[in-house]
Amino acid sequence: MLDARLVRRGGGKRAVMTLLRHGAVYAPEPLGVRSVLLVGGQVARIGLVDEAAVRALGLPYEVIDVAGGLVIPGFVDPHEHFIGAGGEKGFRTRMPEVSFEQLARAGVTTAVGCLGTDGVTRSLEALVGKARQLTEEGITALVYTGGFHIPPRTLTGTIEGDLVLIDLVVGVGELAISDVRSSQPHLDELARVVASATVGGRISGKAGVTHFHAGPGRGRLSLLHALLDTHEVDPSCLYITHANRTPELMDDAIALAHRGAYVDLDTVDPPLGPWVRQYRERGGPPARLTMSSDAHTPGAHPGRLREELAALVRDEHLPLEEVLPYFTANPASALRLGRKGRLAPGMDADVVVLDERTLEVAHVFARGRALVREGRLVSREG
Repeated sequence: MLDARLVRRGGGKRAVMTLLRHGAVYAPEPLGVRSVLLVGGQVARIGLVDEAAVRALGLPYEVIDVAGGLVIPGFVDPHEHFIGAGGEKGFRTRMPEVSFEQLARAGVTTAVGCLGTDGVTRSLEALVGKARQLTEEGITALVYTGGFHIPPRTLTGTIEGDLVLIDLVVGVGELAISDVRSSQPHLDELARVVASATVGGRISGKAGVTHFHAGPGRGRLSLLHALLDTHEVDPSCLYITHANRTPELMDDAIALAHRGAYVDLDTVDPPLGPWVRQYRERGGPPARLTMSSDAHTPGAHPGRLREELAALVRDEHLPLEEVLPYFTANPASALRLGRKGRLAPGMDADVVVLDERTLEVAHVFARGRALVREGRLVSREG
């Protein structure tokens, strides 16, 4: 574990300013060894910081030496099942809720929850309640309205209403296609859902994405290609997940990415290295690729994101600055989260420090609040 040292702390209250010094900063592009100053919930400065000036303000502060650490943006997980998934092989296979502790230890500072297959015994109301719990505990938690099926379940009666009136809703999904579990939607039905999400997003200033669950069916993503061919649809509002089921599905997803859609790989069946290689070798647009944990489906958990990042760097020998955007800047872009996924002045102070040798999580800050220190969860009072 990174031997980070808390150098000093001013005052007896929780710090309103945190200075991380001597760490190698990836924003996600490499900036070299620099200091990062967090003030309140924002990144205030990256570079030289006058510690005497910080001290002279007379506010509670801390200085942490993270030499030997990599300072990166917090992970943005675009696809989780906050209230559990599973249950498709009977009630005994239902999965538990995702916990704040799991997210914090994994370095996930922003996550989006969805319902999945079961829209009968799991509800959007429970999903929103769980997201609000996680947000109060320190994670930025958002949700998709709807679920696997058409017509989508909503909270206000319409997709537009959910996007405009409910602050946590950023899109609709995960909507299943090419899967025996989907409602086998017709193209016009699909177009109406996408249009409703797009309009709701424009009115509310949100992403308004339609998040598609790509199943293993023989149709693959043909519905989405037909949608772009025959309807007035903004391709950047299409966000396809589970693209790493088969090489053929991945090629289909790459073709959609070239048309402007976003493509997501889940970490349920690691490793992701071969899929990333295929995406890169077939010329997939780097800025259109994201990674998600798909927690809590059977076998998936939030920590898989960090594990897969480490595997891409170590086993695939890919530069950190090339793969880090898949876990940070790219999902933030797909979801139109303008203050997330990057380290820069004015951005949310969502920061993770990884041990440079092991790539284990050493420190986590979410909106400036310390969640993890030296690999240990910070007490709720801390």
